[in-house]
Amino acid sequence: MIKVSRRAAIAPFYAMEMGALAAAEIAKGHRVLAMNIGEPAGGAPLGARRAAAAALERYNLGYTVSAGLPRLRERIAEHYQDWYDVSVDPSRVSVVAGASAGFTLAFLAAFDVGDRVGVTEPGYPCYRNTLQALGITPVGIPIGPETGYRLTPDAVAAAGELDGLVIASPSNPTGTVLADNDLRALTTYCHTHNIRLIADEIYHGLTFDTPAPTVLNFAPDAVVLNSFSKYFGMTGWRLGWIVAPDDLGSALDRFAQNLYICAPHVAQIAGAAAFDCHDELRPRVDDIKRKRAIVLNGLQACGLTNYAPADGAFYAYVDVSSITDDSLALTKQWLDELKLATTSGIDFDPVRGYHFVRFSYAGNETDIEVAMERLGTWIANR
Repeated sequence: MIKVSRRAAIAPFYAMEMGALAAAEIAKGHRVLAMNIGEPAGGAPLGARRAAAAALERYNLGYTVSAGLPRLRERIAEHYQDWYDVSVDPSRVSVVAGASAGFTLAFLAAFDVGDRVGVTEPGYPCYRNTLQALGITPVGIPIGPETGYRLTPDAVAAAGELDGLVIASPSNPTGTVLADNDLRALTTYCHTHNIRLIADEIYHGLTFDTPAPTVLNFAPDAVVLNSFSKYFGMTGWRLGWIVAPDDLGSALDRFAQNLYICAPHVAQIAGAAAFDCHDELRPRVDDIKRKRAIVLNGLQACGLTNYAPADGAFYAYVDVSSITDDSLALTKQWLDELKLATTSGIDFDPVRGYHFVRFSYAGNETDIEVAMERLGTWIANR
């Protein structure tokens, strides 16, 4: 028999699998209420789109250097000065084809096969799945309501010896924001125990009270990933960046050269222009906050009152154990009966996730209102 790699057994990204099921319903002529993926309404800001259109007319958009257009790297460095008062040398910035590609590059550069890297449960599934595909051991670290779904040094210590740790703030799926004291404690622990810290900050800009601090305020040697997909609304442009310490920069560049050459040229031009579009982007945060209220009020009305903080990003991670002990089956039932697409908690927590569902309120406000009405009727008639 011809060999198939053990990597072929990689777990699904269930949010995207639900998207495929929803697309099949749409193809049948049904209207599906999409609350399964974190894709912001509004799309790329106008200035970014105009810059891309002009570039298509004027330039031969060939390869860029693997680390990205110099002007874009400079704009990203300026962004850290403007938002966080943190000085970042543009040479530390690597432009990547979305944060997903960035995590692959960072994991390859930082860890060897067999290394142990801590990931929170619940947490973004692609950390765990990508680490496994690369032969690195993800070590699940349970977090829960007792800490507001915040990772603590005690929880990290309980995971045993680690080579790396992935943190996220605001987090997916819980919307938890790590404050200064949280980041200070975690970075101190990692420094003391020689743990490589990788921080996912792709939901920065999407908080509803206090802005999320960057880990670079506390650990200049951390690896930080961000993206144009969330605050900037540029999901399909596949553009993100890494801020890396000096010991990883060259390796990231060489991995990028070999694995995908460079991020899309036109997307890089649009990304540089997006930093001039905050007047258009900031009001979208208020829109998300309003949609958050619709969802949380709707959940309360349904009797689903046990959910994570939702202080940032655009997700509600909801305990549905009063309804089911199989949230994957429940999400498929909701798609079939309500034409409502959500994501099972097993995407984010393979141990306890069967009791949870994630609702994304990134999308169309009218669809979200209809979804909450349908869900309320369904629960009332069970």
